[in-house]
Amino acid sequence: MKTLIIAEAGVNHNGDMATAKALIDVAAEAGADLVKFQTFKADRLVTTQAKKAEYQNYTTDTNESQHGMIRRLELTREMHQALIAYSQERSIGFFSTGFDLESIDLLVELGLDRFKIPSGEITNLPYLRHIGRYGKPIILSTGMATLAEIEAALEVLEQAGMCRDLITVLHCNTEYPTPITDVNLRAMVTIRQAFGVAVGYSDHTLGIEVPIAAVALGATVIEKHFTLDRTLPGPDHRASLEPEELKAMVTAIRNIEQAMGNGRKWPSPSEAKNKPIARKSIVAASSIKAGEIFTASNLAVKRPGTGISPMGWDEVLGRKAIRNFEPDELIEL
Repeated sequence: MKTLIIAEAGVNHNGDMATAKALIDVAAEAGADLVKFQTFKADRLVTTQAKKAEYQNYTTDTNESQHGMIRRLELTREMHQALIAYSQERSIGFFSTGFDLESIDLLVELGLDRFKIPSGEITNLPYLRHIGRYGKPIILSTGMATLAEIEAALEVLEQAGMCRDLITVLHCNTEYPTPITDVNLRAMVTIRQAFGVAVGYSDHTLGIEVPIAAVALGATVIEKHFTLDRTLPGPDHRASLEPEELKAMVTAIRNIEQAMGNGRKWPSPSEAKNKPIARKSIVAASSIKAGEIFTASNLAVKRPGTGISPMGWDEVLGRKAIRNFEPDELIEL
């Protein structure tokens, strides 16, 4: 099964269209399925008094409010249209997270065929209900959430008209970067078992190991932040992959998809030729005369595996040699 890989540009465009297009280039060249941005208006998202997250204070001006920071990162309708057109040129799907009702409606008007619900909106009932009424596929991030909160969000979406089969739930930790000890990747499996939904993983760790492990555990969607350069100013750059790292992650995930196989235990075509070389046969341990009885003393088990399998050892013992055998010669009955 192919994993949907979302290259999360987020707000790493820093409000600059040239940077945004360069991010699309990177995502396309890495082989991601979707490049994702964020759609919001600061006035609808945060109050002017809202504080920034601790990690945002480290990566942006401490004297700037969250509202001020976010306002600089807004994308207009025209910018969205330009980025959608450019994504089509680069043969990569455009995607965005809408953070408010009007932004959700804008994305629908622009033709997006699915929604991404960010972790911060999982307890936003009006928002969930609004998205659920559209009936489009949903990817739901669950950072900071309990199982009870996930269950409540799923119930709201279903009551609004969503089919659970169209919802993919992403395990997530919202700390940027997420400490490895806080990843708790097995929680993704717990979510799948608890709610019978497709699951995935939205990653904020440094490096690419954890999303690759998530695919091996059954993630159907992987979301990962990336940037042109981790040293750029802005809230999310430091916890993002650089271009070559994103490419390496996509390549590794595609390799893991193939390596997972179909689950049937059977000799593969590539190893079939090794069977006669690596396995063993029953051979003469010493010279054996015709008519002599085969015993544990005059028989041995050695490579190659082109003769009688050692699994037939008990059936060979006590039989008479049909001819003379030299040491190391394959036994015949």
